[in-house]
Amino acid sequence: MPQTTPDLFTNNDTRFRPLADRMRPHNLETFFGQRHLLGPDKPLQQAIATGKLHSMILWGPPGTGKTTLARMIAQRCNAQFLSLSAVLSGVKEIRAAIEEAKQARLMKQQGSVLFVDEVHRFNKSQQDAFLPYVEDGTVTFIGATTENPSFELNNALLSRARVYVLKPLTADDLRAVIDHALSDEENGLGQRHLKMDESLRDRLAIVADGDARRALNLLQIAADLALDENGQEVISEGILNEVLSGGTLRRFDKQGEAFYDQISALHKSVRGSSPDASLYWLVRMLDGGCDPLYIARRVVRMASEDIGNADPRALTLALEAWDVLERLGTPEGELTLAQAVIYMACAPKSNAVYTALGQVKADMEKYGSLEVPIHLRNAPTKLMKELGYGKAYRYAHDEPEAYAAGESYFPEEMGERQYYRPVPRGLEIKIAEKLAHLRELDRQTLATTKK
Repeated sequence: MPQTTPDLFTNNDTRFRPLADRMRPHNLETFFGQRHLLGPDKPLQQAIATGKLHSMILWGPPGTGKTTLARMIAQRCNAQFLSLSAVLSGVKEIRAAIEEAKQARLMKQQGSVLFVDEVHRFNKSQQDAFLPYVEDGTVTFIGATTENPSFELNNALLSRARVYVLKPLTADDLRAVIDHALSDEENGLGQRHLKMDESLRDRLAIVADGDARRALNLLQIAADLALDENGQEVISEGILNEVLSGGTLRRFDKQGEAFYDQISALHKSVRGSSPDASLYWLVRMLDGGCDPLYIARRVVRMASEDIGNADPRALTLALEAWDVLERLGTPEGELTLAQAVIYMACAPKSNAVYTALGQVKADMEKYGSLEVPIHLRNAPTKLMKELGYGKAYRYAHDEPEAYAAGESYFPEEMGERQYYRPVPRGLEIKIAEKLAHLRELDRQTLATTKK
Protein backbone atom coordinates (compact mmCIF):
# COMPACT_ATOMS: atom_id res chain seq x y z
CA MET A 1 0.00 0.00 0.00
CA PRO A 2 1.18 3.57 -0.54
CA GLN A 3 2.56 5.32 2.50
CA THR A 4 0.44 8.30 3.51
CA THR A 5 2.10 10.95 5.63
CA PRO A 6 -0.50 13.30 7.17
CA ASP A 7 2.13 15.26 9.11
CA LEU A 8 5.49 14.69 7.53
CA PHE A 9 7.53 16.57 10.06
CA THR A 10 6.00 15.45 13.35
CA ASN A 11 8.95 14.52 15.55
CA ASN A 12 8.08 11.36 17.44
CA ASP A 13 10.54 9.25 19.45
CA THR A 14 13.81 9.69 17.59
CA ARG A 15 15.91 7.23 19.55
CA PHE A 16 15.75 4.53 16.90
CA ARG A 17 15.63 6.69 13.78
CA PRO A 18 18.85 7.08 11.79
CA LEU A 19 20.48 10.47 12.00
CA ALA A 20 20.05 11.00 8.26
CA ASP A 21 16.29 10.56 8.63
CA ARG A 22 16.05 12.79 11.70
CA MET A 23 17.96 15.56 9.97
CA ARG A 24 15.70 15.81 6.94
CA PRO A 25 15.17 19.55 6.34
CA HIS A 26 11.84 21.02 7.36
CA ASN A 27 12.13 24.06 5.13
CA LEU A 28 14.34 25.68 2.52
CA GLU A 29 16.37 27.44 5.20
CA THR A 30 17.74 24.12 6.43
CA PHE A 31 18.09 22.55 2.99
CA PHE A 32 21.71 22.55 1.88
CA GLY A 33 22.82 22.51 -1.76
CA GLN A 34 20.93 22.80 -5.05
CA ARG A 35 21.27 26.59 -5.19
CA HIS A 36 20.82 26.38 -8.97
CA LEU A 37 17.25 25.20 -8.29
CA LEU A 38 16.41 26.73 -4.93
CA GLY A 39 18.19 30.07 -5.03
CA PRO A 40 16.19 33.32 -5.21
CA ASP A 41 13.92 33.52 -8.25
CA LYS A 42 14.80 30.00 -9.40
CA PRO A 43 11.88 28.00 -10.91
CA LEU A 44 11.65 25.28 -8.27
CA GLN A 45 12.07 27.76 -5.42
CA GLN A 46 9.20 29.82 -6.80
CA ALA A 47 7.01 26.73 -7.18
CA ILE A 48 7.58 25.81 -3.53
CA ALA A 49 7.18 29.38 -2.26
CA THR A 50 3.92 29.97 -4.11
CA GLY A 51 2.53 26.51 -3.48
CA LYS A 52 1.87 25.95 -7.17
CA LEU A 53 2.09 22.25 -7.85
CA HIS A 54 3.25 20.75 -11.12
CA SER A 55 4.42 17.26 -12.01
CA MET A 56 8.18 16.82 -12.07
CA ILE A 57 11.09 14.42 -12.27
CA LEU A 58 13.90 14.95 -9.75
CA TRP A 59 17.02 13.50 -11.33
CA GLY A 60 20.25 13.26 -9.38
CA PRO A 61 22.67 11.01 -7.50
CA PRO A 62 21.83 9.53 -4.08
CA GLY A 63 21.80 11.77 -1.05
CA THR A 64 21.05 15.03 -2.85
CA GLY A 65 17.59 15.65 -1.38
CA LYS A 66 15.10 14.29 -3.91
CA THR A 67 12.74 12.71 -1.37
CA THR A 68 13.03 15.65 1.00
CA LEU A 69 12.15 18.13 -1.73
CA ALA A 70 9.09 16.11 -2.69
CA ARG A 71 7.88 16.11 0.91
CA MET A 72 8.52 19.82 1.31
CA ILE A 73 6.53 20.55 -1.83
CA ALA A 74 3.57 18.47 -0.62
CA GLN A 75 3.62 20.11 2.81
CA ARG A 76 3.92 23.62 1.39
CA CYS A 77 0.93 22.99 -0.87
CA ASN A 78 -1.08 21.27 1.91
CA ALA A 79 -1.33 18.18 -0.25
CA GLN A 80 -1.62 14.57 0.80
CA PHE A 81 1.73 12.83 0.32
CA LEU A 82 1.52 9.33 -1.18
CA SER A 83 4.81 7.50 -1.48
CA LEU A 84 5.63 4.46 -3.59
CA SER A 85 8.91 2.69 -4.21
CA ALA A 86 9.30 1.37 -7.73
CA VAL A 87 11.44 -1.43 -6.29
CA LEU A 88 8.61 -2.80 -4.14
CA SER A 89 5.46 -1.60 -5.89
CA GLY A 90 3.52 -2.62 -8.97
CA VAL A 91 0.31 -1.74 -10.77
CA LYS A 92 -1.76 -2.90 -7.78
CA GLU A 93 -0.08 -0.40 -5.46
CA ILE A 94 -0.38 2.36 -8.06
CA ARG A 95 -4.13 1.77 -8.32
CA ALA A 96 -4.47 1.83 -4.53
CA ALA A 97 -2.64 5.16 -4.39
CA ILE A 98 -4.83 6.60 -7.11
CA GLU A 99 -7.96 5.49 -5.26
CA GLU A 100 -6.67 7.13 -2.08
CA ALA A 101 -6.02 10.34 -4.01
CA LYS A 102 -9.55 10.28 -5.42
CA GLN A 103 -11.00 9.89 -1.91
CA ALA A 104 -8.91 12.80 -0.61
CA ARG A 105 -10.13 15.04 -3.40
CA LEU A 106 -13.75 13.95 -2.94
CA MET A 107 -13.96 13.92 0.86
CA LYS A 108 -11.41 16.52 1.92
CA GLN A 109 -11.13 18.70 -1.16
CA GLN A 110 -7.40 18.02 -0.87
CA GLY A 111 -4.90 17.44 -3.66
CA SER A 112 -2.37 14.63 -3.57
CA VAL A 113 1.28 14.30 -4.45
CA LEU A 114 2.19 10.83 -5.72
CA PHE A 115 5.90 10.40 -5.08
CA VAL A 116 7.56 7.45 -6.83
CA ASP A 117 11.09 6.73 -5.67
CA GLU A 118 13.45 5.11 -8.20
CA VAL A 119 10.81 5.60 -10.87
CA HIS A 120 13.24 4.36 -13.53
CA ARG A 121 12.63 0.84 -12.22
CA PHE A 122 9.00 0.91 -13.36
CA ASN A 123 8.46 -0.76 -16.72
CA LYS A 124 6.42 0.81 -19.50
CA SER A 125 3.08 -0.64 -18.43
CA GLN A 126 3.61 0.49 -14.85
CA GLN A 127 4.48 4.00 -15.98
CA ASP A 128 1.43 4.05 -18.22
CA ALA A 129 -0.82 3.03 -15.29
CA PHE A 130 -0.80 6.45 -13.64
CA LEU A 131 -0.54 8.64 -16.75
CA PRO A 132 -4.33 9.28 -17.07
CA TYR A 133 -4.48 10.43 -13.44
CA VAL A 134 -1.58 12.80 -13.92
CA GLU A 135 -3.35 14.10 -17.00
CA ASP A 136 -6.70 14.74 -15.25
CA GLY A 137 -5.13 16.19 -12.08
CA THR A 138 -6.07 13.39 -9.70
CA VAL A 139 -2.44 13.40 -8.55
CA THR A 140 0.57 15.60 -9.00
CA PHE A 141 3.35 13.24 -9.93
CA ILE A 142 6.87 13.59 -8.54
CA GLY A 143 9.36 10.95 -9.60
CA ALA A 144 12.86 10.52 -8.20
CA THR A 145 15.56 8.82 -10.24
CA THR A 146 19.31 8.40 -10.30
CA GLU A 147 19.20 7.45 -13.99
CA ASN A 148 18.92 9.61 -17.09
CA PRO A 149 15.17 10.12 -17.68
CA SER A 150 15.77 10.31 -21.44
CA PHE A 151 16.70 6.64 -21.45
CA GLU A 152 14.57 5.23 -18.63
CA LEU A 153 11.19 7.00 -18.77
CA ASN A 154 8.40 6.98 -21.33
CA ASN A 155 8.15 9.99 -23.60
CA ALA A 156 4.50 10.29 -22.57
CA LEU A 157 5.52 10.68 -18.93
CA LEU A 158 8.36 13.07 -19.73
CA SER A 159 6.00 15.28 -21.72
CA ARG A 160 3.80 15.72 -18.63
CA ALA A 161 6.56 16.40 -16.11
CA ARG A 162 9.33 18.95 -15.84
CA VAL A 163 12.79 17.52 -15.22
CA TYR A 164 14.93 19.11 -12.50
CA VAL A 165 18.57 18.04 -12.32
CA LEU A 166 19.98 17.80 -8.79
CA LYS A 167 23.75 18.02 -8.43
CA PRO A 168 26.02 16.25 -5.93
CA LEU A 169 26.50 18.38 -2.85
CA THR A 170 29.75 20.29 -2.69
CA ALA A 171 32.24 19.78 0.13
CA ASP A 172 31.07 23.11 1.57
CA ASP A 173 27.44 21.98 1.46
CA LEU A 174 28.32 18.74 3.22
CA ARG A 175 30.38 20.56 5.81
CA ALA A 176 27.29 22.67 6.58
CA VAL A 177 25.21 19.47 6.89
CA ILE A 178 27.75 17.99 9.34
CA ASP A 179 27.96 21.16 11.42
CA HIS A 180 24.18 21.41 11.56
CA ALA A 181 23.84 17.79 12.71
CA LEU A 182 26.43 18.30 15.46
CA SER A 183 24.74 21.46 16.74
CA ASP A 184 21.03 20.60 16.35
CA GLU A 185 19.76 19.68 19.82
CA GLU A 186 16.25 18.67 18.74
CA ASN A 187 16.93 16.20 15.93
CA GLY A 188 20.69 15.98 15.70
CA LEU A 189 23.56 15.33 18.09
CA GLY A 190 23.61 18.75 19.72
CA GLN A 191 22.63 17.57 23.19
CA ARG A 192 25.79 15.48 23.37
CA HIS A 193 28.11 18.45 22.71
CA LEU A 194 30.45 16.27 20.70
CA LYS A 195 33.93 17.59 19.98
CA MET A 196 35.18 17.06 16.43
CA ASP A 197 38.07 19.03 15.00
CA GLU A 198 37.52 21.25 11.98
CA SER A 199 39.98 19.24 9.89
CA LEU A 200 38.09 16.01 10.63
CA ARG A 201 34.80 17.60 9.63
CA ASP A 202 36.37 18.73 6.37
CA ARG A 203 37.72 15.26 5.74
CA LEU A 204 34.35 13.67 6.37
CA ALA A 205 32.72 16.16 3.99
CA ILE A 206 35.13 15.18 1.22
CA VAL A 207 34.84 11.44 1.82
CA ALA A 208 31.03 11.65 1.69
CA ASP A 209 31.50 12.46 -2.00
CA GLY A 210 28.47 14.64 -2.60
CA ASP A 211 26.05 12.45 -0.63
CA ALA A 212 24.45 14.00 2.47
CA ARG A 213 23.00 10.67 3.58
CA ARG A 214 26.44 9.08 3.49
CA ALA A 215 27.92 11.98 5.46
CA LEU A 216 25.31 11.68 8.21
CA ASN A 217 25.49 7.89 8.36
CA LEU A 218 29.28 8.03 8.80
CA LEU A 219 28.92 10.79 11.37
CA GLN A 220 26.43 8.72 13.35
CA ILE A 221 28.80 5.74 13.43
CA ALA A 222 31.65 7.99 14.53
CA ALA A 223 29.45 9.52 17.26
CA ASP A 224 28.55 6.04 18.54
CA LEU A 225 32.28 5.33 18.92
CA ALA A 226 33.14 8.65 20.53
CA LEU A 227 35.43 8.48 23.56
CA ASP A 228 35.01 10.31 26.83
CA GLU A 229 37.91 12.69 27.44
CA ASN A 230 37.70 14.69 30.65
CA GLY A 231 33.93 14.59 30.67
CA GLN A 232 33.45 15.44 26.98
CA GLU A 233 32.71 13.06 24.14
CA VAL A 234 35.31 13.35 21.38
CA ILE A 235 35.38 12.08 17.79
CA SER A 236 39.11 11.71 17.32
CA GLU A 237 41.17 11.16 14.21
CA GLY A 238 41.64 7.52 15.23
CA ILE A 239 37.88 7.01 15.45
CA LEU A 240 37.28 8.60 12.06
CA ASN A 241 40.03 6.46 10.55
CA GLU A 242 38.32 3.38 11.97
CA VAL A 243 34.94 4.43 10.55
CA LEU A 244 36.44 5.01 7.12
CA SER A 245 38.67 1.93 7.15
CA GLY A 246 36.16 -0.16 5.22
CA GLY A 247 36.77 1.93 2.11
CA THR A 248 34.66 4.66 0.57
CA LEU A 249 33.81 3.94 -3.05
CA ARG A 250 33.19 7.02 -5.16
CA ARG A 251 30.03 7.64 -7.16
CA PHE A 252 29.86 4.85 -9.69
CA ASP A 253 27.12 2.55 -10.91
CA LYS A 254 28.01 -0.15 -13.40
CA GLN A 255 24.48 -0.01 -14.79
CA GLY A 256 23.99 3.73 -14.55
CA GLU A 257 24.83 6.97 -16.31
CA ALA A 258 27.84 7.68 -14.10
CA PHE A 259 29.43 4.54 -15.53
CA TYR A 260 29.02 5.65 -19.12
CA ASP A 261 29.98 9.24 -18.33
CA GLN A 262 33.24 8.13 -16.78
CA ILE A 263 34.25 5.67 -19.48
CA SER A 264 33.44 8.42 -21.99
CA ALA A 265 35.67 10.81 -20.08
CA LEU A 266 38.50 8.25 -20.07
CA HIS A 267 38.18 7.61 -23.80
CA LYS A 268 38.05 11.30 -24.67
CA SER A 269 41.02 12.08 -22.43
CA VAL A 270 43.10 9.47 -24.27
CA ARG A 271 41.90 10.83 -27.61
CA GLY A 272 42.74 14.34 -26.45
CA SER A 273 46.33 13.32 -25.59
CA SER A 274 46.00 14.10 -21.88
CA PRO A 275 47.85 11.36 -19.96
CA ASP A 276 47.09 12.96 -16.59
CA ALA A 277 43.33 13.21 -17.13
CA SER A 278 43.33 9.71 -18.63
CA LEU A 279 44.99 8.34 -15.52
CA TYR A 280 42.56 10.24 -13.29
CA TRP A 281 39.46 8.75 -14.94
CA LEU A 282 41.02 5.29 -15.00
CA VAL A 283 41.62 5.39 -11.25
CA ARG A 284 38.18 6.90 -10.62
CA MET A 285 36.56 3.93 -12.34
CA LEU A 286 38.74 1.37 -10.60
CA ASP A 287 38.14 3.06 -7.25
CA GLY A 288 34.39 2.97 -7.92
CA GLY A 289 34.42 -0.79 -8.40
CA CYS A 290 34.45 -1.06 -12.21
CA ASP A 291 35.54 -4.45 -13.53
CA PRO A 292 39.15 -3.90 -14.72
CA LEU A 293 38.61 -6.36 -17.56
CA TYR A 294 35.84 -4.12 -18.93
CA ILE A 295 38.29 -1.22 -18.98
CA ALA A 296 40.90 -3.45 -20.65
CA ARG A 297 38.46 -4.22 -23.48
CA ARG A 298 37.70 -0.54 -23.95
CA VAL A 299 41.40 0.31 -23.97
CA VAL A 300 41.89 -2.12 -26.88
CA ARG A 301 39.08 -0.34 -28.70
CA MET A 302 40.77 3.04 -28.10
CA ALA A 303 44.00 1.72 -29.56
CA SER A 304 42.30 0.97 -32.90
CA GLU A 305 39.77 3.80 -33.01
CA ASP A 306 41.96 6.75 -32.05
CA ILE A 307 45.56 5.69 -32.69
CA GLY A 308 45.36 3.01 -35.36
CA ASN A 309 48.29 2.83 -37.73
CA ALA A 310 49.80 6.07 -36.46
CA ASP A 311 51.35 3.82 -33.81
CA PRO A 312 50.42 0.13 -34.14
CA ARG A 313 52.38 -0.59 -30.96
CA ALA A 314 49.47 0.88 -28.98
CA LEU A 315 47.25 -2.07 -29.93
CA THR A 316 49.98 -4.54 -28.98
CA LEU A 317 50.49 -2.83 -25.63
CA ALA A 318 46.72 -2.77 -24.97
CA LEU A 319 46.43 -6.50 -25.64
CA GLU A 320 49.45 -7.24 -23.48
CA ALA A 321 47.97 -5.16 -20.64
CA TRP A 322 44.76 -7.17 -20.90
CA ASP A 323 46.73 -10.43 -20.82
CA VAL A 324 48.80 -9.38 -17.80
CA LEU A 325 45.66 -8.20 -15.99
CA GLU A 326 44.09 -11.64 -16.45
CA ARG A 327 47.27 -13.31 -15.21
CA LEU A 328 47.90 -11.12 -12.16
CA GLY A 329 44.39 -9.99 -11.26
CA THR A 330 43.89 -6.91 -9.10
CA PRO A 331 45.37 -4.77 -7.78
CA GLU A 332 48.73 -5.83 -9.30
CA GLY A 333 47.42 -6.05 -12.86
CA GLU A 334 45.88 -2.57 -12.73
CA LEU A 335 49.34 -1.07 -13.16
CA THR A 336 49.49 -2.44 -16.70
CA LEU A 337 46.22 -0.69 -17.53
CA ALA A 338 47.72 2.57 -16.32
CA GLN A 339 50.81 1.97 -18.45
CA ALA A 340 48.74 1.29 -21.57
CA VAL A 341 46.44 4.27 -21.02
CA ILE A 342 49.33 6.68 -20.49
CA TYR A 343 51.15 5.36 -23.58
CA MET A 344 48.08 5.74 -25.76
CA ALA A 345 47.38 9.25 -24.49
CA CYS A 346 50.91 10.22 -25.53
CA ALA A 347 50.88 8.36 -28.86
CA PRO A 348 50.21 10.06 -32.23
CA LYS A 349 46.52 9.95 -33.08
CA SER A 350 44.70 8.74 -36.16
CA ASN A 351 41.08 7.79 -36.76
CA ALA A 352 41.77 6.94 -40.41
CA VAL A 353 40.98 3.24 -39.93
CA TYR A 354 37.78 4.02 -37.98
CA THR A 355 36.64 6.51 -40.66
CA ALA A 356 37.49 4.15 -43.50
CA LEU A 357 35.48 1.35 -41.92
CA GLY A 358 32.43 3.59 -41.68
CA GLN A 359 32.72 4.62 -45.34
CA VAL A 360 32.95 1.01 -46.45
CA LYS A 361 29.79 0.16 -44.52
CA ALA A 362 28.03 3.09 -46.16
CA ASP A 363 29.00 1.82 -49.63
CA MET A 364 27.78 -1.65 -48.75
CA GLU A 365 24.39 -0.18 -47.91
CA LYS A 366 24.43 1.75 -51.18
CA TYR A 367 25.55 -0.98 -53.58
CA GLY A 368 24.41 -4.17 -51.89
CA SER A 369 26.08 -7.54 -52.59
CA LEU A 370 28.06 -6.95 -55.78
CA GLU A 371 29.74 -9.83 -57.57
CA VAL A 372 33.43 -10.48 -57.04
CA PRO A 373 35.30 -9.54 -60.28
CA ILE A 374 35.97 -12.72 -62.22
CA HIS A 375 39.76 -12.22 -62.33
CA LEU A 376 39.85 -12.19 -58.49
CA ARG A 377 37.93 -15.44 -58.08
CA ASN A 378 39.64 -18.65 -57.10
CA ALA A 379 39.61 -21.49 -59.66
CA PRO A 380 40.16 -24.83 -57.89
CA THR A 381 38.18 -26.87 -60.47
CA LYS A 382 38.32 -27.38 -64.23
CA LEU A 383 34.83 -25.97 -64.68
CA MET A 384 35.76 -22.77 -62.88
CA LYS A 385 38.81 -22.34 -65.08
CA GLU A 386 36.67 -22.86 -68.18
CA LEU A 387 34.31 -20.16 -66.92
CA GLY A 388 37.22 -17.74 -66.71
CA TYR A 389 37.68 -17.66 -62.95
CA GLY A 390 41.05 -16.12 -62.13
CA LYS A 391 41.82 -15.34 -65.78
CA ALA A 392 44.12 -12.34 -66.30
CA TYR A 393 44.88 -12.12 -62.59
CA ARG A 394 48.30 -10.54 -62.04
CA TYR A 395 50.31 -12.11 -59.22
CA ALA A 396 51.72 -9.10 -57.35
CA HIS A 397 54.97 -10.82 -56.33
CA ASP A 398 55.89 -11.25 -59.97
CA GLU A 399 55.40 -7.55 -60.72
CA PRO A 400 57.95 -4.73 -60.33
CA GLU A 401 58.05 -3.57 -56.70
CA ALA A 402 55.62 -6.45 -55.96
CA TYR A 403 52.80 -4.21 -57.12
CA ALA A 404 50.44 -4.80 -60.05
CA ALA A 405 50.16 -1.19 -61.16
CA GLY A 406 46.81 -0.26 -62.66
CA GLU A 407 45.06 -3.37 -61.38
CA SER A 408 41.57 -3.00 -59.90
CA TYR A 409 40.29 -5.02 -56.96
CA PHE A 410 36.82 -3.49 -56.64
CA PRO A 411 33.54 -4.68 -58.19
CA GLU A 412 33.16 -3.10 -61.63
CA GLU A 413 29.91 -1.35 -60.69
CA MET A 414 31.65 0.62 -57.96
CA GLY A 415 34.83 1.68 -59.64
CA GLU A 416 37.85 2.69 -57.59
CA ARG A 417 37.39 3.95 -54.03
CA GLN A 418 39.69 5.53 -51.48
CA TYR A 419 38.55 4.88 -47.93
CA TYR A 420 41.81 4.89 -46.04
CA ARG A 421 43.40 8.32 -45.83
CA PRO A 422 46.43 8.27 -43.53
CA VAL A 423 46.93 11.30 -41.33
CA PRO A 424 50.21 13.24 -41.25
CA ARG A 425 51.17 11.82 -37.84
CA GLY A 426 53.30 8.95 -36.63
CA LEU A 427 53.81 5.91 -38.82
CA GLU A 428 50.97 7.00 -41.10
CA ILE A 429 53.27 9.64 -42.56
CA LYS A 430 55.33 6.80 -44.07
CA ILE A 431 52.20 4.88 -45.04
CA ALA A 432 50.86 7.94 -46.87
CA GLU A 433 54.13 8.31 -48.77
CA LYS A 434 54.03 4.65 -49.84
CA LEU A 435 50.41 4.88 -51.01
CA ALA A 436 51.13 8.08 -52.93
CA HIS A 437 53.97 6.33 -54.73
CA LEU A 438 51.76 3.35 -55.64
CA ARG A 439 49.02 5.64 -56.96
CA GLU A 440 51.57 7.40 -59.14
CA LEU A 441 52.52 4.00 -60.59
CA ASP A 442 48.82 3.40 -61.26
CA ARG A 443 48.54 6.75 -63.01
CA GLN A 444 51.54 6.09 -65.20
CA THR A 445 50.35 2.61 -66.15
CA LEU A 446 46.83 3.74 -66.99
CA ALA A 447 48.21 6.64 -69.04
CA THR A 448 50.38 4.20 -71.03
CA THR A 449 47.43 1.83 -71.53
CA LYS A 450 45.24 4.59 -72.95
CA LYS A 451 47.88 5.47 -75.51
